[in-house]
Amino acid sequence: MSTLSHIPSLRAVLPAACLAACRAAGAAACLAIMALAMMPLAAPAKAADIIQEWGSTMPPAAPELSAVTVSPKDTALLVLDIEELTCNAERRPRCLESVPAIASLMARARAAGMPVLHSLTSRGTRESILPQATPLPGEPVVGSSVDKFRNTVLEDELNARGVTTVIVTGTAAHGAVLHTATGAAQRGMTIILPVDGISAETPYIEQAAVWLLLEGPATRGKTTLTRTGLIEIQ
Repeated sequence: MSTLSHIPSLRAVLPAACLAACRAAGAAACLAIMALAMMPLAAPAKAADIIQEWGSTMPPAAPELSAVTVSPKDTALLVLDIEELTCNAERRPRCLESVPAIASLMARARAAGMPVLHSLTSRGTRESILPQATPLPGEPVVGSSVDKFRNTVLEDELNARGVTTVIVTGTAAHGAVLHTATGAAQRGMTIILPVDGISAETPYIEQAAVWLLLEGPATRGKTTLTRTGLIEIQ
């Protein structure tokens, strides 16, 4: 009688190749084959998580900037949260460094008849906006958290002006800039992002926000990186 006839349940758990080998090998060798066959397989090596890989992860190459030409008829300039609470030497000095470039772009936009719209944090007021970024009479100001479309009239104001492209400036890069630009893209608008007109606490945060806007599913293919001086309004 075959060795395997004494252990009929093995037919259900051993592969056919192992059963055939047992029939040919004899009792002692069969027991060894069965022991090997029924050993649990080694678990695959676990991939390292992002914290473990942090020091060895290389940043991508710097993205290219493009010169852009926009029309004031379908483009608006958004100036986000340039106020005392968010743009000061203690909390975010890089924001103060970006203000002259934003102010210069605001002046050119106004001269060309381009709509300029402003935002505040949930605690800000028109009076807390820095003097260089003070809204002119008639320029809309909305207040919200990081997404300036949320619970505001920003979308209505842009639609009323026929805006299909927004130039997004302000602070923080990883807050109002990232989330409002994403909201604009989700509403079918094109994003122009002048990198010298956005700010955060550190360059790394700004880089991360820029990369997310370039590669994020809502904004990929809809975002153009530039500098304020590379924007022509005509």
